[in-house]
Amino acid sequence: MISVTNLHKSFGDIEVLKGISTQFEQGKTNLIIGQSGSGKTVFLKCLLGLYDYNEGEISYDEKVFAGLNDSEKRNLRSKIGMVFQGSALFDSMTIAENVMFPLRMFTNQSESEMQDRADTVLKRVNLKNAHHKMPSEASGGMQKRVAIARAIVNNPKYLFCDEPNSGLDPKTAIVIDNLVQEITKEYNIVTVINSHDMNSVMEIGEKIVFLKDGKKAWEGSKDTIFKTDNEAVSNFVYSSNLFKKVRKMYLNG
Repeated sequence: MISVTNLHKSFGDIEVLKGISTQFEQGKTNLIIGQSGSGKTVFLKCLLGLYDYNEGEISYDEKVFAGLNDSEKRNLRSKIGMVFQGSALFDSMTIAENVMFPLRMFTNQSESEMQDRADTVLKRVNLKNAHHKMPSEASGGMQKRVAIARAIVNNPKYLFCDEPNSGLDPKTAIVIDNLVQEITKEYNIVTVINSHDMNSVMEIGEKIVFLKDGKKAWEGSKDTIFKTDNEAVSNFVYSSNLFKKVRKMYLNG
Protein backbone atom coordinates (compact mmCIF):
# COMPACT_ATOMS: atom_id res chain seq x y z
CA MET A 1 0.00 0.00 0.00
CA ILE A 2 1.05 3.56 -0.68
CA SER A 3 -0.24 6.10 1.83
CA VAL A 4 -0.31 9.85 1.21
CA THR A 5 -0.96 12.30 4.05
CA ASN A 6 -1.53 16.07 3.67
CA LEU A 7 0.73 16.40 0.64
CA HIS A 8 1.68 19.93 -0.43
CA LYS A 9 3.89 20.90 -3.36
CA SER A 10 4.74 24.41 -4.54
CA PHE A 11 6.86 25.86 -7.30
CA GLY A 12 7.93 29.24 -6.03
CA ASP A 13 4.79 31.08 -4.98
CA ILE A 14 2.49 28.74 -6.89
CA GLU A 15 0.98 25.96 -4.80
CA VAL A 16 0.15 23.01 -7.07
CA LEU A 17 -0.80 20.31 -4.54
CA LYS A 18 -2.88 21.51 -1.61
CA GLY A 19 -3.06 18.91 1.13
CA ILE A 20 -3.86 15.63 -0.63
CA SER A 21 -4.47 12.56 1.52
CA THR A 22 -5.34 9.12 0.13
CA GLN A 23 -4.24 5.49 -0.09
CA PHE A 24 -3.44 3.32 -3.08
CA GLU A 25 -4.26 -0.30 -2.40
CA GLN A 26 -2.40 -3.48 -3.26
CA GLY A 27 -3.87 -5.72 -5.94
CA LYS A 28 -6.06 -2.93 -7.33
CA THR A 29 -5.89 -0.56 -10.28
CA ASN A 30 -5.80 2.90 -8.66
CA LEU A 31 -6.53 5.80 -11.01
CA ILE A 32 -5.67 9.49 -10.61
CA ILE A 33 -8.00 11.55 -12.81
CA GLY A 34 -8.84 15.21 -13.35
CA GLN A 35 -8.73 18.01 -15.86
CA SER A 36 -5.50 19.38 -17.31
CA GLY A 37 -3.82 21.53 -14.67
CA SER A 38 -5.44 19.69 -11.75
CA GLY A 39 -2.07 18.50 -10.42
CA LYS A 40 -2.13 14.87 -11.65
CA THR A 41 1.36 14.83 -13.16
CA VAL A 42 2.97 16.68 -10.25
CA PHE A 43 1.26 14.28 -7.83
CA LEU A 44 2.56 11.27 -9.76
CA LYS A 45 6.10 12.66 -9.83
CA CYS A 46 5.97 13.22 -6.07
CA LEU A 47 4.90 9.61 -5.60
CA LEU A 48 7.83 8.49 -7.74
CA GLY A 49 10.29 10.60 -5.79
CA LEU A 50 11.08 12.78 -8.81
CA TYR A 51 9.84 15.88 -6.98
CA ASP A 52 10.49 16.80 -3.39
CA TYR A 53 7.37 18.04 -1.63
CA ASN A 54 7.01 20.92 0.80
CA GLU A 55 4.80 19.32 3.40
CA GLY A 56 3.14 16.00 4.15
CA GLU A 57 4.18 12.38 3.93
CA ILE A 58 4.34 9.52 1.42
CA SER A 59 4.77 5.99 2.76
CA TYR A 60 5.46 2.78 0.88
CA ASP A 61 4.21 -0.11 3.01
CA GLU A 62 4.57 2.02 6.14
CA LYS A 63 8.10 3.18 5.26
CA VAL A 64 8.20 6.97 4.96
CA PHE A 65 9.98 7.86 1.72
CA ALA A 66 11.54 11.08 3.05
CA GLY A 67 13.10 9.12 5.92
CA LEU A 68 14.94 6.63 3.70
CA ASN A 69 18.67 6.90 3.12
CA ASP A 70 20.18 6.75 -0.39
CA SER A 71 20.65 2.98 -0.27
CA GLU A 72 17.09 2.41 0.89
CA LYS A 73 15.73 4.73 -1.81
CA ARG A 74 17.66 2.82 -4.46
CA ASN A 75 16.26 -0.44 -3.11
CA LEU A 76 12.73 0.99 -3.26
CA ARG A 77 13.23 2.20 -6.83
CA SER A 78 14.28 -1.31 -7.84
CA LYS A 79 10.77 -2.41 -6.80
CA ILE A 80 9.03 0.21 -8.95
CA GLY A 81 7.94 -0.34 -12.55
CA MET A 82 7.05 2.61 -14.76
CA VAL A 83 5.09 2.85 -18.01
CA PHE A 84 5.68 6.27 -19.54
CA GLN A 85 3.16 8.19 -21.62
CA GLY A 86 5.17 7.86 -24.84
CA SER A 87 6.48 4.38 -23.95
CA ALA A 88 10.01 5.90 -23.74
CA LEU A 89 11.74 2.99 -25.43
CA PHE A 90 15.39 3.34 -26.40
CA ASP A 91 15.49 3.66 -30.19
CA SER A 92 18.99 2.18 -30.46
CA MET A 93 18.06 -1.00 -28.55
CA THR A 94 16.08 -4.00 -29.67
CA ILE A 95 12.83 -4.79 -27.91
CA ALA A 96 14.53 -7.49 -25.84
CA GLU A 97 17.35 -5.11 -24.87
CA ASN A 98 14.80 -2.50 -23.82
CA VAL A 99 13.06 -5.03 -21.59
CA MET A 100 16.34 -6.17 -20.04
CA PHE A 101 17.46 -2.61 -19.22
CA PRO A 102 16.08 -2.60 -15.60
CA LEU A 103 17.74 -5.97 -14.97
CA ARG A 104 21.11 -4.56 -16.02
CA MET A 105 20.55 -1.57 -13.76
CA PHE A 106 19.28 -3.25 -10.61
CA THR A 107 20.41 -6.91 -10.67
CA ASN A 108 23.53 -9.04 -11.08
CA GLN A 109 21.85 -11.62 -13.31
CA SER A 110 23.81 -13.35 -16.04
CA GLU A 111 23.07 -12.62 -19.69
CA SER A 112 21.19 -15.90 -20.09
CA GLU A 113 19.13 -15.24 -16.96
CA MET A 114 18.18 -11.80 -18.23
CA GLN A 115 17.26 -13.19 -21.63
CA ASP A 116 15.09 -15.87 -20.02
CA ARG A 117 13.30 -13.28 -17.90
CA ALA A 118 12.77 -10.98 -20.89
CA ASP A 119 11.37 -13.92 -22.84
CA THR A 120 8.92 -14.68 -20.00
CA VAL A 121 7.51 -11.17 -19.73
CA LEU A 122 7.34 -10.65 -23.48
CA LYS A 123 5.27 -13.81 -23.73
CA ARG A 124 3.08 -12.50 -20.92
CA VAL A 125 2.24 -9.39 -22.92
CA ASN A 126 1.66 -11.49 -26.06
CA LEU A 127 4.85 -10.54 -27.89
CA LYS A 128 6.47 -13.91 -28.56
CA ASN A 129 8.50 -13.16 -31.69
CA ALA A 130 9.42 -9.51 -31.30
CA HIS A 131 12.73 -9.81 -29.44
CA HIS A 132 14.97 -8.64 -32.27
CA LYS A 133 12.72 -5.93 -33.64
CA MET A 134 13.58 -2.28 -33.13
CA PRO A 135 10.99 0.04 -31.52
CA SER A 136 10.55 1.82 -34.86
CA GLU A 137 9.31 -1.47 -36.32
CA ALA A 138 6.58 -1.82 -33.68
CA SER A 139 3.09 -0.32 -33.72
CA GLY A 140 1.92 2.01 -30.96
CA GLY A 141 0.09 -0.83 -29.22
CA MET A 142 3.16 -3.10 -29.43
CA GLN A 143 5.34 -0.36 -28.00
CA LYS A 144 2.97 -0.01 -25.03
CA ARG A 145 3.16 -3.76 -24.43
CA VAL A 146 6.95 -3.62 -24.57
CA ALA A 147 6.85 -0.78 -22.03
CA ILE A 148 4.66 -2.90 -19.76
CA ALA A 149 6.99 -5.88 -20.15
CA ARG A 150 9.95 -3.68 -19.19
CA ALA A 151 8.02 -2.31 -16.21
CA ILE A 152 7.30 -5.79 -14.78
CA VAL A 153 10.56 -7.54 -15.69
CA ASN A 154 12.00 -6.91 -12.24
CA ASN A 155 8.95 -8.28 -10.38
CA PRO A 156 7.92 -4.87 -9.01
CA LYS A 157 5.81 -4.26 -5.94
CA TYR A 158 4.57 -0.96 -7.37
CA LEU A 159 3.59 -0.11 -10.95
CA PHE A 160 3.04 3.44 -12.19
CA CYS A 161 1.49 4.27 -15.55
CA ASP A 162 1.36 7.78 -16.99
CA GLU A 163 -1.43 8.06 -19.57
CA PRO A 164 -0.80 4.50 -20.85
CA ASN A 165 -3.49 4.83 -23.55
CA SER A 166 -2.23 8.07 -25.02
CA GLY A 167 -2.22 7.92 -28.83
CA LEU A 168 -3.92 4.52 -29.05
CA ASP A 169 -7.13 3.67 -30.87
CA PRO A 170 -10.08 2.72 -28.60
CA LYS A 171 -9.81 -1.04 -29.21
CA THR A 172 -6.08 -1.16 -28.49
CA ALA A 173 -6.58 1.07 -25.45
CA ILE A 174 -9.01 -1.48 -23.96
CA VAL A 175 -6.46 -4.26 -24.58
CA ILE A 176 -3.81 -2.27 -22.69
CA ASP A 177 -6.24 -1.46 -19.85
CA ASN A 178 -7.15 -5.11 -19.42
CA LEU A 179 -3.51 -6.19 -19.60
CA VAL A 180 -2.52 -3.74 -16.85
CA GLN A 181 -5.39 -4.93 -14.65
CA GLU A 182 -4.57 -8.61 -15.23
CA ILE A 183 -0.92 -8.04 -14.32
CA THR A 184 -1.95 -6.10 -11.22
CA LYS A 185 -3.94 -9.13 -10.01
CA GLU A 186 -1.32 -11.72 -11.00
CA TYR A 187 1.57 -9.89 -9.35
CA ASN A 188 -0.57 -8.55 -6.48
CA ILE A 189 1.03 -5.15 -6.86
CA VAL A 190 0.04 -1.55 -6.18
CA THR A 191 -0.79 -0.04 -9.56
CA VAL A 192 -1.27 3.73 -9.91
CA ILE A 193 -2.46 5.09 -13.25
CA ASN A 194 -2.52 8.75 -14.22
CA SER A 195 -5.34 9.15 -16.75
CA HIS A 196 -7.93 11.46 -18.27
CA ASP A 197 -9.54 8.64 -20.30
CA MET A 198 -13.07 7.98 -19.07
CA ASN A 199 -13.09 4.66 -20.90
CA SER A 200 -10.20 3.55 -18.68
CA VAL A 201 -12.02 4.84 -15.62
CA MET A 202 -15.09 2.76 -16.42
CA GLU A 203 -13.09 -0.27 -17.53
CA ILE A 204 -10.57 -0.71 -14.68
CA GLY A 205 -11.18 2.05 -12.08
CA GLU A 206 -11.26 0.01 -8.88
CA LYS A 207 -10.04 3.01 -6.87
CA ILE A 208 -10.37 6.51 -8.33
CA VAL A 209 -8.89 9.71 -6.93
CA PHE A 210 -10.28 12.82 -8.60
CA LEU A 211 -8.16 15.97 -8.37
CA LYS A 212 -9.33 19.52 -8.93
CA ASP A 213 -7.15 22.59 -8.52
CA GLY A 214 -4.55 20.59 -6.59
CA LYS A 215 -6.99 19.13 -4.10
CA LYS A 216 -8.65 15.74 -3.77
CA ALA A 217 -12.21 16.60 -4.73
CA TRP A 218 -13.58 13.04 -4.63
CA GLU A 219 -12.58 9.41 -4.40
CA GLY A 220 -14.47 6.21 -5.04
CA SER A 221 -14.70 3.50 -7.70
CA LYS A 222 -16.14 2.94 -11.16
CA ASP A 223 -19.22 1.52 -9.43
CA THR A 224 -19.86 4.71 -7.44
CA ILE A 225 -18.71 7.47 -9.79
CA PHE A 226 -22.05 7.54 -11.64
CA LYS A 227 -23.93 7.82 -8.36
CA THR A 228 -22.09 10.80 -6.95
CA ASP A 229 -23.65 14.25 -6.87
CA ASN A 230 -20.21 15.88 -6.57
CA GLU A 231 -20.40 18.82 -8.97
CA ALA A 232 -16.69 18.79 -9.87
CA VAL A 233 -16.82 15.10 -10.78
CA SER A 234 -20.05 15.51 -12.71
CA ASN A 235 -18.66 18.37 -14.80
CA PHE A 236 -15.64 16.24 -15.69
CA VAL A 237 -17.25 12.84 -16.18
CA TYR A 238 -20.36 14.03 -18.01
CA SER A 239 -18.69 16.54 -20.29
CA SER A 240 -19.77 14.41 -23.26
CA ASN A 241 -23.35 13.60 -24.22
CA LEU A 242 -22.41 9.91 -24.43
CA PHE A 243 -21.56 9.66 -20.75
CA LYS A 244 -24.61 11.71 -19.83
CA LYS A 245 -26.68 9.03 -21.56
CA VAL A 246 -24.69 6.25 -19.88
CA ARG A 247 -25.28 7.79 -16.47
CA LYS A 248 -29.00 8.15 -17.14
CA MET A 249 -29.21 4.48 -18.16
CA TYR A 250 -27.16 3.48 -15.11
CA LEU A 251 -29.35 5.40 -12.66
CA ASN A 252 -32.54 4.08 -14.27
CA GLY A 253 -31.31 0.51 -13.94
